Amino acid sequence: MQPYYACSGWCGAHDHHKPASKHPESTQEGNLRIAPIIYFLDKNQEILLQKGKLLPVMEEFYSIQGEGYNTGQAAYFIRIGGCDVGCHWCDVKESWNAKVHPLTEVDGIVARAASYPGKAVVLTGGEPGMYSLDHLCKGLSDNDICIFLETSGAYVLSGAFDWICLSPKKNNPPHGSVYNKADELKVIISEDADFEWAMDQEKKVRPDCLLYLQPEWSVHEKMMPLIVDFILDHPQWHMSLQSQKYMRIP
Repeated sequence: MQPYYACSGWCGAHDHHKPASKHPESTQEGNLRIAPIIYFLDKNQEILLQKGKLLPVMEEFYSIQGEGYNTGQAAYFIRIGGCDVGCHWCDVKESWNAKVHPLTEVDGIVARAASYPGKAVVLTGGEPGMYSLDHLCKGLSDNDICIFLETSGAYVLSGAFDWICLSPKKNNPPHGSVYNKADELKVIISEDADFEWAMDQEKKVRPDCLLYLQPEWSVHEKMMPLIVDFILDHPQWHMSLQSQKYMRIP
């Protein structure tokens, strides 16, 4: 049997996060990292993980989308653990190591998402593209739930989505097959050189792909005026803000 590490509490929850449901072993909320416990996967669990019927889930919550094209829409967020892209400014680094997040039955995830009035789900991470998402997408679609994917595009995608937000990263660029699938290109701006990167990425997506620039939060006051000037000169681009931070919601 293969060891699988899972947090014995609700790891890495945000200050304002009210989880829609906790894993049975969870006992605490907040930014408290609890010593992990070790699960040993039997052969069946390994198969279920490979098939996407189990996924390492960091958190699930019902909130309002704060970024990009779907800003302002109520949605159920599913944050899947595991990411090897390694953005130094990432604000959810606790999502990177999949082994500290409990394997969760996808059918249960679908049932929880379907219990909320907003019929949209945001799949985020981490990097959800690391896993088979076919089973999750089918379950959500069967419940008439719109599926919005947020991805760096570093992996070939599985699953069917109503909206794909591609947020490419320079240190691990998207797989070539992802560009043509993107409905929205969202480039994070943390330094001047990112504008050139954004224009390079624009050339690779479909002509009808919507274009967004979003200031990296830790330098947003510095980068915001530069983004404004850039958009005034390049009006095909739009501004995206992390409005959830202003609303103080997860």
